[in-house]
Amino acid sequence: MDLRAIFMGLAFALMWSSAFTSARIIVASAPPLMALSLRFLISGLIAVVIARALGQSWRLSRAQWRATILFGICQNALYLGLNFVAMQTVEASLAAIIASTMPLLVALAGWLVFSEKVRPLGVAGLVAGVIGVALIMGARMQGGVDLFGVLLCGIGVVSLTVATLAVRGASSGGNVLMIVGLQMLIGSVALAILALALEEPVFTPSWTLLAAFVYTTLVPGLAATVVWFLLVGRIGAVKAATFHFLNPFFGVAIAALLLGEKLGPMDIVGVAIIAGGILAVQLSKQHKVEA
Repeated sequence: MDLRAIFMGLAFALMWSSAFTSARIIVASAPPLMALSLRFLISGLIAVVIARALGQSWRLSRAQWRATILFGICQNALYLGLNFVAMQTVEASLAAIIASTMPLLVALAGWLVFSEKVRPLGVAGLVAGVIGVALIMGARMQGGVDLFGVLLCGIGVVSLTVATLAVRGASSGGNVLMIVGLQMLIGSVALAILALALEEPVFTPSWTLLAAFVYTTLVPGLAATVVWFLLVGRIGAVKAATFHFLNPFFGVAIAALLLGEKLGPMDIVGVAIIAGGILAVQLSKQHKVEA
């Protein structure tokens, strides 16, 4: 893993983790599915317009269309839709922690479905990361948590796993930004259908809501997605997914800073264990390359 990939991974993790805090602000004042559908509509249109200006084409291969549609539904409609609904009652930090369990699911799917090899040190690192996440999550659940919201987050992380593996085919062909825009528009349509059926268009306008919406549309919504596609194309889904172990730290820290969510001793211990897991995974990948 080169320095550019590490920088991209850190930038993605920071942007990705911040989305939970901005989402928590949004769903406090707006219907979650409607707000998310509008976010994807705006982000998707911006991405498509820029992509066309750069000469990118929406004439994708069948495999690219299949992966793009799957990513749009699993990542945008299911994963983010479920998380936005859940964060009406679940703290942003807890949602980030649940989502960060995705690397183990990706590694497991890579082994079972794609026959990818994971070295013992890498497995140990993934296990350590999950233990750290479990410690943080266990401490949070002792204080009382909405179990239905946690269930929605859990279903969402499974959808995110599928989406992560799906981008393998969608990240090739030189049309990265176009693919990003198209999958956002697909997610927007799917969410709009659900929103019209399930939600009332009741908003509580404020400058805070506007700022959170603009931020989540442009940074986690557009910039982070582009970086993720490029990172997966550069180092692969399993290696890229190891950066999700940074999300508990970033997610908890940002939520504590901006929302005043509690940061306890067990959070710090869990983050330290997760950091060790990241190091082990990275070392295992280096050994694999050297071999």
